[in-house]
Order: sequence, then C-alpha cells, then structure tokens
Amino acid sequence: MNLMARAKREFIFLKRLLRLLKRVKTVDPASSNLVCDDFEAVADRFADQPAILFEGKTLTYAELDGMANRFAHWARARGLKAGDTVALLMPNRPEYIAIWLGLNKLGVVTALINNSLTGSGLAHCINISGASLTLVDTSTQGAFTDIEATLSRHQGLWSLDLPKEEETNSLHSLSHAIKGQSSVRPDKVHRAHLKAHDPAMYIYTSGTTGLPKAAKITNARAQLYMKAFAGLTHMKPGERLYNTLPLYHSTGGLCGTGAALLNGASMVIKRRFSASAFWHDVRTLDCTHIVYIGELCRYLINSPPSPDPADETKHKIKMAFGNGMRPEVWDEFKKRFNVPIIVEFYGSTEGNVSLFNLDGHSGAIGRAPAYLRSSFNIRLVKFDIESELPERRANGLCIECKPGEIGEAIGAIGTDARHAYTGYADKAASEKKILHDVFKPGDAWFRTGDLMKMDRDGYIYFVDRIGDTFRFKGENVSTSEVSECCARAQGVDEAIVYGVPVPHYDGKAGMVSLIVDDSFSIEAFGHHVHTNLPVYARPRFVRLLQHVETTGTFKYKKMDLVIAGFDPAKTDDPLYVMKMDATDYTPITEACMQLIESGQYRM
Repeated sequence: MNLMARAKREFIFLKRLLRLLKRVKTVDPASSNLVCDDFEAVADRFADQPAILFEGKTLTYAELDGMANRFAHWARARGLKAGDTVALLMPNRPEYIAIWLGLNKLGVVTALINNSLTGSGLAHCINISGASLTLVDTSTQGAFTDIEATLSRHQGLWSLDLPKEEETNSLHSLSHAIKGQSSVRPDKVHRAHLKAHDPAMYIYTSGTTGLPKAAKITNARAQLYMKAFAGLTHMKPGERLYNTLPLYHSTGGLCGTGAALLNGASMVIKRRFSASAFWHDVRTLDCTHIVYIGELCRYLINSPPSPDPADETKHKIKMAFGNGMRPEVWDEFKKRFNVPIIVEFYGSTEGNVSLFNLDGHSGAIGRAPAYLRSSFNIRLVKFDIESELPERRANGLCIECKPGEIGEAIGAIGTDARHAYTGYADKAASEKKILHDVFKPGDAWFRTGDLMKMDRDGYIYFVDRIGDTFRFKGENVSTSEVSECCARAQGVDEAIVYGVPVPHYDGKAGMVSLIVDDSFSIEAFGHHVHTNLPVYARPRFVRLLQHVETTGTFKYKKMDLVIAGFDPAKTDDPLYVMKMDATDYTPITEACMQLIESGQYRM
C-alpha cells in the first residue's frame, strides 16, 4: 500500500472511530438514563418521521412510542414492576420492539427468546429467565403450549392476534388487552430508582454447543450497542436500514435498531431472511443500509444471479455493517452486489471486547493500532490447544502474543461501561469466563473463547473458536481456515469442519460436512484439498449433507455433526474417508469401518 493510500485509510479509520466514541461517551452505568429515555428523546424530535416499515405498513416515531406506552400501562395493570421478567417469544414484527421498549419504561426485564425454539430448548430458556409471564403470537403459541407442563413456574400466557372470543382461563388476548390502554407515557417515577447498570433484557447465546445461556444485558450495555452503531453508520432522517435479522439477536435487535432509531432514520423489518427477495426488497424499498451476519452474506453469494441484474446492483446502499463475514466472501460480496462500504465488527453478547474494522480492510474483524493501545482493552495471549487454557510462564502469568502469533483474545474487565463484564443469569457460568492473574497478580480478564492473530498494523483476524481447533499428527488444525479452503472447491456451497475422535489415534482427525450443488464431484474435491492444504489439515472424512439444521441466526449445529461423526449407522448422508495413500476419497463401507475401528486403517 502506497503512502497516499495508507494516509487515506488512516483518516477514514480515525474519523469513524471518533464518531463512534462521541456517541458512546455519554453511556454511564451510574446514570438514571435508560434505553427508553434515549428513544423518547428521539421520538420527540422526529415524531412524524417514519420509524418502522413492515409489510406495507408504516409506524411513525410517535406511533411507535404510543404503542410502547400502551404495553407499559398494560404491564403495570398486570402488577409487573421493576426487576420482574417477561419472556418474549415472537417473530420479527413492529410490536416486538414496542414491547421491550414499553417494559423498559417500568424497569421490567425482557427475555428475548429465539422464536424458532421448541421442546426442551424452549423450556430451558424460559425457565432460566425467571419469567412468570410469556408473550407470544399465534405463530409461536403452539410451541409454548407444547412445553407448558414442563416449565418450573406457572406462566401467564398472552397472545397477539388472538381474538377475544378465543380466550381461555390460561390464554389471554394481548391485542385486545392493550386496546384500552393509554398511549400517554407512564410516569417516570416507576423507574426513577433505576440506573443504567440495572438489567434491561436477557439475550441468549446461540446454543450451537449445548443449551443456550442467558446473557444479562444492562441498560448501559444495550446503550453501548445502539449508540455505537448510531454513530458508526451516521444514518440520517429519510435513510432506511434493511433488517432481516432476528430481533432477539443483538446484531439485528440492538445494533441494527440503534443505527436507525437513534438517528431518526427508518428500519425496514422482515419476518425472516429470504435470499431470493433480499435485493429486490432493498431496491424497491429505497434502503440505504444493510445489517448482516456472515452466514447471510454467504447465502447471498451462493444464490443464483437475479433474473433482473439491476436488482442486485442498482440500489441506494451506502453501507453494510455486521459481523462474521469471512475473508473468502468479503471481496465477492462487495463486488457482485456493488456495496461501497463494509464495516465488520466483533463482539459477543455477554463479553466486554468490541472491535470494529472501520476502514474496510478486507477480512479483518477490527483494528487496534499500537498508538491507541491504551484505548483498547483487548490482548492476545498464547494458548495451549490441548489443555484449552492460556499458557503461563514460570511465575504463573500469561504470555502476550507477538504480531502474527495466534492466541486467545481477552478483555480487561473494568468498571466503565465499555469494559464492564455483566455475564450471564447463571453466576457459575459467568465466573468460568473470567481469567485471573493474567499480566499481574489480581487482575481479571474476560475470556472470549476465540483465537485470533494481529498483524503489525494492528489489524485483527479471527482464526477459530476454542474447542473447534484440534490437533492431528502433532499439528494444530484450524477448522476456520480449512473450511475457507473447502468452501472454494467446485460445487461447494457450505463447508463445516470439525474434529472427530478415531479409535487408536491420539487427538482428532478432520471431518468436513458439505452442502453441495449438482456440479460437485468428490474426485475433484479430493484433488482440491490435496492441492491447497498441508497433509495434516486435509479432512480425513467427508459427509454430504442432504438436510442441515441451523440456529435462528443461521449458525450450524456443529455438535450434532460431531456426535454423529463418520458412523454410517448414525446418518443416511453419503460418507467418505480419505484413502490410505491420501490421494482421494472412497465411500465408507462396512469393511472400511471394521478397519477404522480396529486401527488398521492408516489415517
């Protein structure tokens, strides 16, 4: 990069960083200013401006605030008070935001439940929230009633869109109940004793490796999410954000919502993501911004081109922002869909580490330049893959990584809003994420559980999740790097890589589950990995997925794949094993399994 280009990139980085910091500097955990207070201030300023567009209908800021007020008065009439919890189990719809904003006006905590959950997973999330009242609509009502008998406490059940005449002793019409409520703001006396460090909501981890955990989101933490992206995107009244992400997730529900609704702009809400409708919607609805997660972007580039090329490129998009866009997707997404600015960020719902790629450096999840080191709480420490713990010196302290070295990202825990760690509803689970005595005795750092590396310019790159990286033949194998390579093979739409135990072998062997199209060939795939991956990193097993289950945020349930492994008795999907000469793949037969189980099959 020449000097002029470097200076331009540095200018963009600093301009966007200052804009972001200016918005979040007002967040104070000790303040009595809550999320609802921020929204009310914007609603007063932009009362007649459109706030939400949904399925042909528009809500102004005044109308959205009025709806939130009715939910607040309804909750108060039900006897709810500050500190109580309500479980919210609904798909994306305008009432979703109005409900948690309205409850926030009373200090009532909202547990944002994944609306695709059923069975024991759903019961678990409601139970750990401590809620005694659940709000559903007619699309999620059935899932709740299926597990109602297994809940640890009795739930009052209220359903949107339920006709009054269909009410029962245990099921009530929420739509009917709020009609008679006032749209005037409830008196602030009901939340006067609360501070921003008090909880506003619970947002759940994805549950890709077990049951979801409820991350405690304080008002201050929610404000950080919302104000950071309000400053970063710099949206203006008249601009529109296209939000097809689930509102129970922090990226869509807080980052996206904050970017639009704290700036007086508008947010287009969709019930669910549709790759075929995405760009048509963006263009015809005059959207200027997109919020994404990486899997959404991969789906879009794997989709066939639109019959009308203008749908994909002739739009008004100024910026796409989100998290999880992989390096092999980044440049293609930007070029194919004519997206001028991509702002990638990194952060976990429960953690205290936030990173932003503010200058569009392809593939990086953020940047922490050396000259601003004191402003960032993130450090990378050397990590032992086998013990799954940071390495320690003889004096017991951790070892910071040098540029280019891979280590676990950790965040210094502080008392200010940006660096505080609020943890989960489960205190034991919260403590497990804290690393003590890191660089000096008595210090405390949040463990992200993510392996990263940093270059000499301070750009930080995601490498893998701890637990995903495994050892094979004495080498550390990054599932993330192998999956990127496999995803580039002809005919491969998705590649999910993980380690599986093999009898009579130490460590784990690599396995990849593939989603493929008609152009896929196992022979060509074998040649691809042989050409592009070192011997130890080549997947020893291949599974061709006929059906795949994902979480509500499009993450694959990798643990289910790990449990099934390469056993033909546990799946009907085609399974292959690398031939013993490591040149090609062959179907796993009964004879193969006998050799593998006896240790006679050379890996």
